[in-house]
Amino acid sequence: MSWHQIFQPDYDSGSHSNCFQSDLPSLCSQPSLISVPTPEIHQQEHISNAHHHCVATLKGHTSYISSLTFAGKFLLTGSSDREIRSWKRNPLSSESDYQDLTNNLVAVGKGAVKSLVVLADRLFSAHQDHKIRVWRINNDDPNHQKYTHLATLPTLGDRVFKLFMPKNQVQIRRHKKCTWVHHVDTVSSLALSTDKNLLYSVSWDRTLKIWRTSDFKCLESVTNAYDDAINALALSNDGDVYTGSADKKIKVWKKDPGEKKHSLIATMERHNSGINALALSLDGSVLYSGASDRFIVVWKKGDGNVMVVVGALRGHTKSILCLAVVSHMVCSGSADKTVRIWRGFDGTYSCLAILEGHTGPVKCLTGAVEHCNPCNTSYVVYTGSLDCDIKVWKITVL
Repeated sequence: MSWHQIFQPDYDSGSHSNCFQSDLPSLCSQPSLISVPTPEIHQQEHISNAHHHCVATLKGHTSYISSLTFAGKFLLTGSSDREIRSWKRNPLSSESDYQDLTNNLVAVGKGAVKSLVVLADRLFSAHQDHKIRVWRINNDDPNHQKYTHLATLPTLGDRVFKLFMPKNQVQIRRHKKCTWVHHVDTVSSLALSTDKNLLYSVSWDRTLKIWRTSDFKCLESVTNAYDDAINALALSNDGDVYTGSADKKIKVWKKDPGEKKHSLIATMERHNSGINALALSLDGSVLYSGASDRFIVVWKKGDGNVMVVVGALRGHTKSILCLAVVSHMVCSGSADKTVRIWRGFDGTYSCLAILEGHTGPVKCLTGAVEHCNPCNTSYVVYTGSLDCDIKVWKITVL
């Protein structure tokens, strides 16, 4: 049995050093974040003008849930059991509304599912077997989606074309080479560009790759981007690409007009443990980073369009495993088995709710606004865990 198999199953990041971080005895015994200023963030514990409850628990996967995303009226879930399942997103009021959702298996890959993104009638899935798979979504039946395997990236044409030119070969081990279009370790995260023309992928092989969505061709590979596995990826509307690694660093990449390749424009270091999750505010001006040091660092664009630290959100007692921005809320899932809902306003962040109910670490989450009126706003948040369950939460903020 390998080191990875012994120490990594609970948190599933690409670093072997992170597994010890989340079980340390207390926050006060740990060093705080490196040079994090705190005056601009005044953190409050959860307040009484938000109400939440668990609407339902979705069961069907036989191993931990690793990715959640929306596809129109459906929620798609990916798991380490290699399956992708589809659940209808009708407004729900009770557990019984889910009782007929049994035949919802839509796709099976050849490796654990790590990330899902949807583009129109296509689904891109990232897998532990180093591949990205493309599925065609058939929406002819309004109550049930059908998925057909369309391609596996890199495509055969891409591989063959690059194979016979020595300049396309890269060293991956002492006595082994492959073409630069291949990921050679788990593909950990996917994201689409704003115009949907490009698909970005990051991997535990320490590379960032860019694919054209029209023909699935690999256009670029940034090799040795980090000293350790890349776990997280986020794209802003202005073209900035943020990547987070187990080596504790966040890097910012950009392709300037007229340039053929992305270049590194900034390196951001504040965490003292591996980074597991990144999320951007809707306008791209605020970046949230979560790590195995239990903190969510808040970065804000300052002078020169550069991200600077404005503070950190504290409350989780174990590693931060996932982050999502839902309207004006920030949702964080942790190895402490809880989800925290945060809201920021004018430099003040409040913890609106702590969602408890999972029996394992919370690995992924997503959400949407259900309804909004002058009196209150209602949100639906979906959370996936190592307990193999997906929970559906309703949160009402007065």
